Amino acid sequence: MSQVALFQAGNYRYIKAVFQYSGGVAAEPGYEIERARFAKPLPLSDAYAAVEAHLKSIGRPTTAFAACELRTPEPFTDQGFIDFNKIYVKTLERWGIYKGGDEPVNPVARTNVCPMYDKPAEPVMYAFSYAVPAQRGSSSRGSFIVSGGGEARSAGSTYQERIVRPGDTSPEGMREKVGFVLAEMERRLKLLGFSWDDAVTTQAYTVQNIGHLVGEMMAARGATRGGLVWYYARPPVIGLEYEMDVRGAARELVF
Repeated sequence: MSQVALFQAGNYRYIKAVFQYSGGVAAEPGYEIERARFAKPLPLSDAYAAVEAHLKSIGRPTTAFAACELRTPEPFTDQGFIDFNKIYVKTLERWGIYKGGDEPVNPVARTNVCPMYDKPAEPVMYAFSYAVPAQRGSSSRGSFIVSGGGEARSAGSTYQERIVRPGDTSPEGMREKVGFVLAEMERRLKLLGFSWDDAVTTQAYTVQNIGHLVGEMMAARGATRGGLVWYYARPPVIGLEYEMDVRGAARELVF
């Protein structure tokens, strides 16, 4: 069974994952992914309204919404993360994107991290991405957003059971965590039809020291050709220490 599905109403394909988000998205032929960042992150209710207004202003349906980047005050417990996500998907359902039921479908990619400093008072949206018709003369390189991923294996009923080297932030512990996440980013890129060569930027999210790993583990394998942006932030669930995502948007804007 294919791990990649088409979300025709949004003009993009996505990696099947969990009910709260997909593993990443890529624009279908004739379309491209555009990313917009808020100059000042907005509380979710205000952000959703701003997204709707922006999409309407450019003649795109809400189903074109393809990815978002969230910031939350503190990492969640396992149950807290589930509860938050159940609220989060309600707007996607209203927009005609998310489908619940026994086999929920959510094509939207997502990164959700917790800043160590300048923490928001409530969950906010930092940026969002959406599919638009390709502009005449645009590059044919394709465009994509890979969701944020931390050092959690797929097997296990709780995050604590799934985390790679839980509680170990030693240099070697971080080496294994970073290696696991890099491999997952490569897997997702490949599923969408891309590689590190196509990355416009690569993002890392951690409050642990990864300086000794940037060269030998990231740059050496081509993961930083577009640069590495290091956000001093924690992943969204207690116990996780390292997260990454990869972007290859056709263009980016700030408003």
